[in-house]
Amino acid sequence: MRKKSGIIRKRLPVVRTDRAAESLVDRVDLTRYELSGMRPVRFEFAPKSARLNMRLPEDLLIAVKDAAAESGVPYQRFIRQLLERALAQAK
Repeated sequence: MRKKSGIIRKRLPVVRTDRAAESLVDRVDLTRYELSGMRPVRFEFAPKSARLNMRLPEDLLIAVKDAAAESGVPYQRFIRQLLERALAQAK
């Protein structure tokens, strides 16, 4: 907890899925939480006009789908996020 402007703010709970985040935002007053450590996220606004078709070993696809489910996102978006992250780190 940090004191800011005379108000003690709580740490924001960790949420691992979109559904959990939506639930948190719906039921709590975010002004009571310390948000200085937040980082921006990229939303999926750009249209997806190009298509990719690739073959993967079934075990790899199952692992990707499981990891996407744990993250709370569809598996194709999960793959796209992994690709974007890898390209950003390569710069």
